[in-house]
Amino acid sequence: MVMEEDKKEKGFTVRDRRRFDESGDLKKGADEKQAVDPAEPKGGPGREIPAEARDLPEMDFSTFIFSLGTSALFHFGDFPDPSTQRAEKNLPAAKQTIDILGMLKEKTRGNLESAEAELLENFLFELRMRYVKEMEKK
Repeated sequence: MVMEEDKKEKGFTVRDRRRFDESGDLKKGADEKQAVDPAEPKGGPGREIPAEARDLPEMDFSTFIFSLGTSALFHFGDFPDPSTQRAEKNLPAAKQTIDILGMLKEKTRGNLESAEAELLENFLFELRMRYVKEMEKK
């Protein structure tokens, strides 16, 4: 026999554990030692952001395309692996990266600035031609 009380769903409790209120001020009762200022860099108070992270270019669509293209060139063996200092070819990985760029071209058609579309088109053409040449060498 099931009692009526057992049939009721047990609810859940939501607790706001954020340490700062909407204005960015520390909430009353919040632990100051654990509090991180929302305006503070992600490194935390007193922590310096490494120079490598500060010197990275701003991420935009063109930078993203260059990043993927550089990845394909790495897989063609144009750059040495930083950990082994050896350049190795990985044509399936290069092809996958080229296919990703092709997919981006299709999915972003009509939504890119003319310079972005031209960059993607040219990079894709060059990488595809390079892939064909690499496959002919085999």
